Amino acid sequence: MPNWIAACNVGDIDAEDVMRFDHGGRSYAIYRSPDDVYYATDGLCTHEQVHLADGLVMGGIIECPKHNGRFDYRSGEAKGAPVCVNLRVHAVKVEGGKVMIDAG
Repeated sequence: MPNWIAACNVGDIDAEDVMRFDHGGRSYAIYRSPDDVYYATDGLCTHEQVHLADGLVMGGIIECPKHNGRFDYRSGEAKGAPVCVNLRVHAVKVEGGKVMIDAG
C-alpha cells in the first residue's frame, strides 16, 4: 500500500535540478527533469552516504558531490565509479500542485 506524502510544491524545483526532502528520519532527493517530470530517490549516495541534493544534475544523471559517482535518477542505476550499488527509487505523482512521493 503506498504511503504518499507531500514532498514539495511543483514550483520549488527548477527544471533539471534536485532538492533534498527529509521525512520520518530518512532523506530523499526529488528531481525535476527538463521535460517537467518529477522523480525521487533515496537522498544519500550509496558509496559514502553524502546528500545527493548537493550534487549536479544533467541529462538524467545526478552526480555525487563528494567523489563524482553518478546515478540515473530515473531508474536509480549506478552509472559511474566509485558507486556500484544502485539507488532506491520512489514512485512520484503530482496532485493539486504538490509533488507526492511514496515513502513506503
